[in-house]
Amino acid sequence: MQMLASAVRLAGRTTVDFALPPRCPGCGLIVKDQHRFCLQCWQALQFLGEPCCARCALPFEFDAGEGAECGACIADPPRFDQLRAAVAYGEIARAVALKLKYAGRPGVAETMAQLMSRHLDRGDPDVILVPVPLHRWRIWKRGYNQSALIASAPSRRTGLRAALALIERIKATPPLKGLGRRERADAVRGAFRLSAPSAELAKDRTIILVDDVFTSGATANACAQVLKRNGAARVHIICWARVIGEH
Repeated sequence: MQMLASAVRLAGRTTVDFALPPRCPGCGLIVKDQHRFCLQCWQALQFLGEPCCARCALPFEFDAGEGAECGACIADPPRFDQLRAAVAYGEIARAVALKLKYAGRPGVAETMAQLMSRHLDRGDPDVILVPVPLHRWRIWKRGYNQSALIASAPSRRTGLRAALALIERIKATPPLKGLGRRERADAVRGAFRLSAPSAELAKDRTIILVDDVFTSGATANACAQVLKRNGAARVHIICWARVIGEH
């Protein structure tokens, strides 16, 4: 019976792939499997990891030792404890993010999550995945919160708990693109709170905030501040792409 079910699923997938063949998330070229990049787009992605700032993941040219932080984090420590990103923000990373946010391609969230998962700590049972929230009007316009879709994917595959409504965005903020660092921080001040039914979840836990792109850190800092005020032990950020050069 199980073999029959597997055969039916394979036949169904073959039919779908014939009608709608898998395409590269970056450029749209037909590829072998879902969530795979073509060779050119894959080579264009800059994967992030060690050596880097222990706090904000800014790449280092050499290994500065365990726990080393960049000058900016030492001078003005972020509210969060650690950031990790799958890739550096660039042409292909941007194209993938835009498909998820504005082109109605929710399946791209799984592509992002697969490459982000290497930064997840699966050994702590108290870890909770929490998406950076959107204001209700933006969800109404877009149809979904892209960060919630990204957070749901590793939760399904790893069993890590996801609390998709733990943080609420109570103030509609203007687009942050084009604003300076201080202007971004001012724009998101007071924009977030913990939802009343779920607030207790944050206490004494490590919260992993999930987002698509990290730029200046204004949104991440605002969310982290709210979580820590409500008792979160640590706040980590995991995102698809990190902007390099606007730190």
